[in-house]
Amino acid sequence: MSEIKKDEYILGIETSCDETAASIIKNGKEIVANVVASQIESHKRFGGVVPEIASRHHVEQITVVLEETLEQSGVTMEEIDAIAVTEGPGLVGALLIGVNAAKAISFAHNKPLVGVHHIAGHIYANQLVTALQFPLLALVVSGGHTELVYMEKHGSFKVIGETRDDAVGEAYDKVARTLNLPYPGGPHIDRLAQEGEANIPLPRAWLEEGSYDFSFSGLKSAVINTLHNASQKGEKIEPANLAASFQESVIEVLVTKTIKATKEYGVNQVVLAGGVAANKGLRAALEESFRELKDVELVIPPLSLCTDNAAMIATAGSVFYQLGKRSPLSLNGNPGLDLEKALV
Repeated sequence: MSEIKKDEYILGIETSCDETAASIIKNGKEIVANVVASQIESHKRFGGVVPEIASRHHVEQITVVLEETLEQSGVTMEEIDAIAVTEGPGLVGALLIGVNAAKAISFAHNKPLVGVHHIAGHIYANQLVTALQFPLLALVVSGGHTELVYMEKHGSFKVIGETRDDAVGEAYDKVARTLNLPYPGGPHIDRLAQEGEANIPLPRAWLEEGSYDFSFSGLKSAVINTLHNASQKGEKIEPANLAASFQESVIEVLVTKTIKATKEYGVNQVVLAGGVAANKGLRAALEESFRELKDVELVIPPLSLCTDNAAMIATAGSVFYQLGKRSPLSLNGNPGLDLEKALV
């Protein structure tokens, strides 16, 4: 008589920036519980995340979030197979709260500890939507990261393109500030862009021939200069048109380079990942472009899985756990963690 396979439960913890989150994932693909405590209201008046304030909020919220996650799930600590936690990249003070909470739980309950790369988590959020089909390409777009990542198999990450200056989300926040829009700027620019026309000429940074890298600092500066020049001439620029023009420039570069890499690397699937994956303009442009690529599946996660959450960390943690990764209790927060060495 064959033994019935036990379900796997991974407890995930995420505190890399300004969300305190915990989640329990069943068999690497089913959300049992997912709790997120956001700090946006606290940071809004500063126009960005203040690291010390973020860390203090994590200290206040981590125990409450973990208790609520366990209560929602109905899963006991005895049933948990491993503790997955974001070890980097992120704000070092914020990372330490999650890492130390995970280590304490691991030690107290004698459960394996699995350190997870934050960007690997964003990519694996797509596994909660559908099975990943390798080889695949991930377009990662967030407040701190803009990358094209080629994956030949589970746990294998090859960065083929990345930003040389501002990340997409960072550029959105800076342009939003120039337009006197609240933080975080991405959703506000996206909403405003839907109301305007992209009729203001702005640059596209294609960089050298064959490069999959990105650069958005010049575009950000061009937006600021356009506003300043108009102000000096006494001219009025419609904010919605400027937002639409800025967004069109960003999206054209992202989509064009993604399509080119998709063809060059012969992937079966393209997944969108990161907070800026919630951008309606980007989602629509990718869907439109990939209609012509019949042999490639485009996967876009729901809005709830685009921004930082612990379900993505638990899901990536499940994969890493199955691949044999175990982190020591000396695990530390690592703000400069290399994605290509995520399994080390």
